[in-house]
Amino acid sequence: MMFKLIKKIIPVLLISIGLFSACKKDKYFFDTGVHTPNYNGTILEYLKAKPAYFDTLVRVIKVAGMEDVFQKENITFFAPPSSSIYKSVRRLNNYLRLQGRDTVSKLEQIRPEVWKETLSMYVFQGSYRLKDYPQLDTLALVAYPGQGYFSYGKRTMNIGVLYNDAGGVKYAGYRQLYLSFIPDFSKPLERLVNIPVASSDVAPTNGVVHVLRFQKHNFGFDTDRFITNVVTSGILPAN
Repeated sequence: MMFKLIKKIIPVLLISIGLFSACKKDKYFFDTGVHTPNYNGTILEYLKAKPAYFDTLVRVIKVAGMEDVFQKENITFFAPPSSSIYKSVRRLNNYLRLQGRDTVSKLEQIRPEVWKETLSMYVFQGSYRLKDYPQLDTLALVAYPGQGYFSYGKRTMNIGVLYNDAGGVKYAGYRQLYLSFIPDFSKPLERLVNIPVASSDVAPTNGVVHVLRFQKHNFGFDTDRFITNVVTSGILPAN
């Protein structure tokens, strides 16, 4: 009788363990607000420690020649997961095929200056946590526009915290950080590309990391702009 009971319990335990493991992995990209904020290592070391999420991103940092920035400087980094980079490169290759041109098979074929210019839009000097940013309301930008910040590459990006509603009370719910791309500086509150943060306030030893939600983002914000920059700069041969 005991043996039969154990046989019934074991599958349930295995399923529970599997679900728990999946939740641990998924919560990193979704808005659970549950994670250990401190990391005993630099931002670059933090990214390298999570290859399932950031292996391609780490390669881009290397190709861009920005390893020292992530290793030695004090920065705030809105980390785009590797899947967002893959989506933009895939769009680039679709464009190249339509043009009858060779596709990109290695990240190194895209020139370092393109990677650096694009990656720099996610990097800001100094350490800034969610509490340091102003309120953002994407439906009422005139009242709550967030704020413009100079990125590492000196492009102005908009950053703000969305206050969600709760129990019918406006702005009483959980708060979510957003990084926004401004397509037209003459109309800074129009057509913003708003990217939500899934995990905020991760604290390595040389700054702060906010992980962007991968489903909502293509690397470079405006994929057509990224493609234009790559093609204009010239694609290097695969060998």
